[in-house]
Amino acid sequence: MGVRNVLVEGVSGSGKTSVCRELQRRGHHAVNGDTELAYQGDPVTGEPTTGHTHDHHLWRVDAVRALVADRSTPATFFCGGSRNHATFLDLFDAVVVLDLDRATLIARLAARDDEFGGRPEERELVLRVHATGEDLPRDAVRIDATAPLSRVVDEILRHAG
Repeated sequence: MGVRNVLVEGVSGSGKTSVCRELQRRGHHAVNGDTELAYQGDPVTGEPTTGHTHDHHLWRVDAVRALVADRSTPATFFCGGSRNHATFLDLFDAVVVLDLDRATLIARLAARDDEFGGRPEERELVLRVHATGEDLPRDAVRIDATAPLSRVVDEILRHAG
């Protein structure tokens, strides 16, 4: 929905939802992809699947494309993670990854109850992804997500242009 479109990615616990809320609070158009665009699907075909697994956490590509095509706002921020981001990365003017150290990530995950990463098996997965970067866009701007939220959002806005 923006003239400029920015993807805000990162592992679970890096602060994507908090960033989305702060962008919205500041009056920016921000979409929480994990709640507004996500579904469980086959990562190869995109066909919906049952159950709930990390590897099948996809975004509806048609919905992403429709939001990007709507130029009614100066910028739209897509916040969240998806296993199929490679199918729509080319649509974004900027891609940022919220980066944090392992100790901070462990502390944030330990504080979660009902969110992904709160259970021990999920924490193990998140820590592996954090260490390998396997599910994150490769050519993204890294932003220090351990800084205060206002500074993190200011930095994202700076990269958004």
